[in-house]
Amino acid sequence: MQKRILPTTKKDEKQFRKLQKAIASLPKPSFNNPEKIQPTKNVITPTALPASLWQESNKGYIESEEKQLRVTDSEIILDSGGKKIERVANIKKPKKRTTFLRVLKYAKKHWYLFALSLFFGFANTLFEISIPLLIGRGIDYIVGAGNVDFDMLLKYILLLIGCIVAFAVLKWLTNKTANDLSYKMEEQMHNDMFKKFNKVPLKIIDGSSHGDLQSRMVNDIENITDGFVTGLTTFFDCFSTIVMTVVFIFMINVPIAAVIVCATPISLLVSLYIARKTNKLFKRQAKELGDMSGTFVELIGNQKIVKVFEYEGRSIQRFDDINKKLQDSSRKSMFFSTLTAPTSRFLNGLLYAAVALMGCFYAMDGILTIGTVSTLLSYANRYTRPFNAITEVFSDIQAAFASSARMFAVLDIPDEISDANLPSLKRCTGTVAFKNVAFSYVPDKKLITNLNLTVSKGQKIAIVGPTGCGKSTLINLLMRFYDVSDGSIEVSGKDVRTVKRRSLRKQFGMVLQETWLFNASIRDNIAYGKPNATDAEVRRAAKNAGADFFIQTMPEGYNTLISQNGDNLSQGQKQLLCIARLMLMRPPMLILDEATSNIDTRTEIAIQTAFNKMMAGKTSFVVAHRLSTITSSDVILVMNKGNIIEQGSHKELIAKKGFYYNLYNSQFSNY
Repeated sequence: MQKRILPTTKKDEKQFRKLQKAIASLPKPSFNNPEKIQPTKNVITPTALPASLWQESNKGYIESEEKQLRVTDSEIILDSGGKKIERVANIKKPKKRTTFLRVLKYAKKHWYLFALSLFFGFANTLFEISIPLLIGRGIDYIVGAGNVDFDMLLKYILLLIGCIVAFAVLKWLTNKTANDLSYKMEEQMHNDMFKKFNKVPLKIIDGSSHGDLQSRMVNDIENITDGFVTGLTTFFDCFSTIVMTVVFIFMINVPIAAVIVCATPISLLVSLYIARKTNKLFKRQAKELGDMSGTFVELIGNQKIVKVFEYEGRSIQRFDDINKKLQDSSRKSMFFSTLTAPTSRFLNGLLYAAVALMGCFYAMDGILTIGTVSTLLSYANRYTRPFNAITEVFSDIQAAFASSARMFAVLDIPDEISDANLPSLKRCTGTVAFKNVAFSYVPDKKLITNLNLTVSKGQKIAIVGPTGCGKSTLINLLMRFYDVSDGSIEVSGKDVRTVKRRSLRKQFGMVLQETWLFNASIRDNIAYGKPNATDAEVRRAAKNAGADFFIQTMPEGYNTLISQNGDNLSQGQKQLLCIARLMLMRPPMLILDEATSNIDTRTEIAIQTAFNKMMAGKTSFVVAHRLSTITSSDVILVMNKGNIIEQGSHKELIAKKGFYYNLYNSQFSNY
């Protein structure tokens, strides 16, 4: 019996508990796709427990019998094979200027919010700049003990209160309009990304890391709006503050104003130097954040596999490696980005001291009053603040540039070939023909070559063969999820490439081995393909699928809400609902890809009877590994290595004693 492996030292135990808390705080899978996760903002995950600690703690716990039973799994058990979408779609890196202009196009749609934000910011700055001037003037009316002009002082106090109130209101309006603009742009970007995912060829989605795509959809878009919208409004606000401050200072005293302005280039040069350094680091950080997100998705979606193959130690090591890379890039990028603020403040401190010293000399000479010196010191301090703010938003802007490049990499993927001008497949006769079809997922690795097949109306076609022989690929081509490399596929006498995809897919009803349910009631899930179905129709379909019995046992029957991806249902129950969904639609042609693989034999027989009634007179394709379920098929296609090597009825193929004969009898053998 395998013993439980635990950390051996207090330090190991502390790290282990830290890791457990981090995993517990991870976002949960979404309701519509187990490979996607709902975003959780600002989750700080500690560095994972290194695999070396696990290896040390494992010593002496594994017995020899367990070593013999251990399955050696491959290193890619947690890797879906997904690549960065730039490599899959062969997208070139956009230029910075082009990227920035494209982001501005999103703001152009809501230009009035941008204009209002700038106007409120300018007015806000005007009142902000007036505050030190009023304070200075008020100080000049407090000459000394018994020499205070209370009437003038009261006047400036009232003006000061008015300026402060106006400043506060305009500041709030500036932030509100900027946030409204940010949210509207973010909404549009999310919509564009989601629409793009629905328009690109399926091979792009299949070949890309889903976690990385999710990171672009959530994290990168948030970085863009934070960096460009908030950053740009802050920049314009700061710029207007700088310009107005310089004008007011020159109006008060030219020499002191000249000293303040001459110190500006030094602060700017330091900021620009650091900004260049941080740009590459933020790009690297965005990439590694996508890698981490992809690893999370793979780990969460395959927890059972991880535990069955005892992959916990290596999964922690894998996460630890990625986490260390992210930690390194984040630490370096944040170090350089935060270096701008203290550097600028040091230079600003020197500038403040210089203005104070010059002001004192001018005051002693009677050129300036104490109130004016106070105003100049306040302006000197306020003049440097915008530079500090600008340098602080540089890091956000750099991150926004990196994230916008990743977002536009997705939006630049060419859409599927448009079928808008093609006719619809209006009349379905039920005939299907494969003519010299060739196909491969990877150009240099052929899968299907010279495939020919003719299917008559009403025939039940079964497709069998060893794993990887091309059975499901045949279905993908028939539904035009992928286009053939050579040859043609005809449905009802029409080449599938000459009709609208939607009209083609409308002729088929599919039940796959992989079930898909969304977060809604059982009734809504069954009526997914026919939203206007009546309750009676939904229940009839559920009865035909054998699902009505277990639905009635649910707390609210057909109104019971299904949790994320049907986690509150068994795999067999989920598949029954998918079958009920098909039976409600009653399409002209059927595709069943291991449709009853997760159902017990007794229920399978009942469903098979219902399928036979539904398939009567309809063309149907059945992919099956359990050959006992397809013995009544009109034609059985036996595939191997992408080719049809045998075809005929069950009796004919058994009589041949060929590949199918051996395949059929192998399910009864003891190996």
